[in-house]
Amino acid sequence: MGTSSRWGSFLDSTLDRLGDAAIFAGLAIWFFEGGDDRLLAYVALWALVMGSVTSYTRAKAESLGMQARGGIAERADRLVAVLVLTFFADLLDLPILLTIVLWALAVASTITVGQRMVLVRRQALANPVLPS
Repeated sequence: MGTSSRWGSFLDSTLDRLGDAAIFAGLAIWFFEGGDDRLLAYVALWALVMGSVTSYTRAKAESLGMQARGGIAERADRLVAVLVLTFFADLLDLPILLTIVLWALAVASTITVGQRMVLVRRQALANPVLPS
């Protein structure tokens, strides 16, 4: 243990995206079917897409030699929020908690993508030549 490899790093990132997708897709499916709330299903899908784009912006920036960390809704923040509030929404029979967290994550993830795009644009304008 205590070692890392390029394959392990790639696999870890890929499985992270699949795990994120499973959570938000599961919520979307539930809202389309049992939850009977199409709007929240679409919000869950938007949160899924923007979460993936958040991760992509960082990976793409790093592949171009730039940094794109930070923002108001990084992966850990999104996962803790959705998992904890989903748990309490069910435990306390307060479905409004799920509504709040999905809307908040959809908005926060969209803002995070914007923040990262601005950050990368500034770096790109300061050094517009692609690395060889």
